[in-house]
Amino acid sequence: MSHAVDNLVFPECINVNHELDYDAASKCCVIDFNLPKPDDLPTLKEVRFVQSRSEFTEKHISDAERGRLYDSVLYQIALRVIVAAFAADANGYVQRVTFNGWVDYVDKASGMDERSCVLTVAANRSDIDRIDFERVDPKQCFRALKGVAASKLIGLAPVAPLQRPRIVDSRFIESRDVASGIDLGTNIAAMDWQEFEQLVRQLFERVFSTPGSEVRVTQASRDGGVDAIVFDPDPIKGGKIVIQAKRYTNTVGVGAVRDLYGTVLNEGASKGILVTTSTYGPDAHKFAAGKPLTLLDGGNLLSLLEGIGVKARIDLREAKALLSESEQSVIRR
Repeated sequence: MSHAVDNLVFPECINVNHELDYDAASKCCVIDFNLPKPDDLPTLKEVRFVQSRSEFTEKHISDAERGRLYDSVLYQIALRVIVAAFAADANGYVQRVTFNGWVDYVDKASGMDERSCVLTVAANRSDIDRIDFERVDPKQCFRALKGVAASKLIGLAPVAPLQRPRIVDSRFIESRDVASGIDLGTNIAAMDWQEFEQLVRQLFERVFSTPGSEVRVTQASRDGGVDAIVFDPDPIKGGKIVIQAKRYTNTVGVGAVRDLYGTVLNEGASKGILVTTSTYGPDAHKFAAGKPLTLLDGGNLLSLLEGIGVKARIDLREAKALLSESEQSVIRR
């Protein structure tokens, strides 16, 4: 499939550079494709020879024409790559293709190198099979497939990719089942921190159950914190979502919320979710207000677990005593 995309023939101003990921379990393919920047497209409209001056003059397309040309080229690239990906799969191993179009450019305001996803679309094989691409308007076809992009692509306004290729990350740890061993006798505020991180993964795998989504858990520290990364293709709630869960017995302060927000920015995520077995202080709620952050306390956590059929309990006083006894036992050793 990657070979088929590599072999596509485009004008010289378009370089076929891409990253492709295929998930056999969901039969989904994700393609990150490097699109041309606006200055890469030719703008020359005509050349005339002025006999009186014995010189040639050039006429270029207007800014409005340039914007329409850029839109048309990018939408055509997206559709052509998706069609090529499906066409290369004669055996039906791929049922859904997500295309993310990225542009590398220099920000003229700061002079810094930037990279933005300017359009993203996910199409099922059944959707593509019903389209006569020789007769469609590229932009209208893109919109009909529920693609996401700014009204004018030439402004390079970024959008959140519907799904990203899976990246091999040394932070991610192997998954295992923990939820099946939990019952009403389990005080999750006193759980082993490694079991707690796996419980969080299982919970959010069910919460984010959109086809093609993925929840990956990263190695946690012994303070009860755990990070998870969600790659969700849903066009409304999707994107890259950072989840941090704190197995705490004390009130969560503003510092933990600041840390989450910093992680969201560093990861280029669309949202952050902080889950705790405890509660949040007023400063934490104040800091989160107006930011793409969601704070879930112990009650919210129990409710979410019950929603996936896992009944447990939270007793902070008991958890403090058990954890303190465990720490003292380690010291005595």
